[in-house]
Amino acid sequence: MTVPLLIDGTAVPERLGGVGRYLEGLVAGLHELGAPFALVVRRGHVEHFRAIAPSARITVAPDWIRSRPLRFVWEQFGLPLLRLRAGARVLHSPHYTFPLLAHRTVVTLHDATFFTDPGAHVPLKRWFFRAWTRAALARRRVCLVPSAATADALRAHVRPVRAELAVAHHGVDRRVFHEPSDADVAASAAEVGVDPGRGWIAFLGTIEPRKNVGPLVEAHRRLRRDHPDTPDLVVAGQRGWDPVAAAALDAVGPQDGVHEVGYLPVETLPGLLGGATVVAYPSSAEGFGLPVLEAMATGACVLTTDRTALPEVGGDAVAYTEPDAAAIAEALRSLLADPDRRDALGTAAVTRAAGFTWAATARAHLDAFRSAR
Repeated sequence: MTVPLLIDGTAVPERLGGVGRYLEGLVAGLHELGAPFALVVRRGHVEHFRAIAPSARITVAPDWIRSRPLRFVWEQFGLPLLRLRAGARVLHSPHYTFPLLAHRTVVTLHDATFFTDPGAHVPLKRWFFRAWTRAALARRRVCLVPSAATADALRAHVRPVRAELAVAHHGVDRRVFHEPSDADVAASAAEVGVDPGRGWIAFLGTIEPRKNVGPLVEAHRRLRRDHPDTPDLVVAGQRGWDPVAAAALDAVGPQDGVHEVGYLPVETLPGLLGGATVVAYPSSAEGFGLPVLEAMATGACVLTTDRTALPEVGGDAVAYTEPDAAAIAEALRSLLADPDRRDALGTAAVTRAAGFTWAATARAHLDAFRSAR
């Protein structure tokens, strides 16, 4: 049986972070719309995606693609053969790389920070993703981006751009990210080791330079010095390449009220985010800013920056700061002292987040897939 679309999910790592969350939402949206498609994934992800999109035809990729170099070899040669066997007219490569010789391939480019913020990435990663971004923009008829800000930045920094840039905002799964119950908040507080009665400040995301976790930890230290009743800071997410953040986190002691809790299961996140006094996400550059949207859906008072795509997501339903420690400290101090403003932002955030759905994301993708034919 042929299908019109094959999605390559093999670039998603075992732990489903931001790109994994995007792929989950996209396939759920396509299933909701009744769009026929096939999905190729790693063996460990089969049951997970089958539960999300029961209507999808799911194929298991070879086990040996666990090796990153071998996965790229398979992508160039094995994936096109799989597409032929499936009879798919369009191939979707959802994370920068794609089979160079395959026609009617749509590529998702998640952000432009490899060009706009080169110091935020290690040199090899920067070179790799710049090369694939340039190839996609020069050789594909259409590329998907998650925000107008990303499209504008790519047009400004990359030449030539022959591809049409189709904007498809991400969505949020309201079954997962919702206003938490008291029990949800208590369970998440126990999981991360904080007192729910005192509240906490939460950060969620990969710890990398553009997220400004180092300045956030320093801002919290300043607040705690001047106001000892400042809520604890919970830093959730895997460490990436960020020596400033690593040094700041390694230097904290038990008295500092900073909890680095690493990767958390998704069921913990509504209580962590929605139960926080403030969710702080002082990123200086985002292709979209999915953690901000997910926090908004839980009714959190969110503090972020007005850089790149973040205002597209937050609008007037979040508070903004500059990404340096002094500005973050002052913005947090203001929010912590004003519960009425926090409540108003949380209410506005839920309303705004409801406008971002994965079904709408899927519709935008289907339009792009039609353009690729």
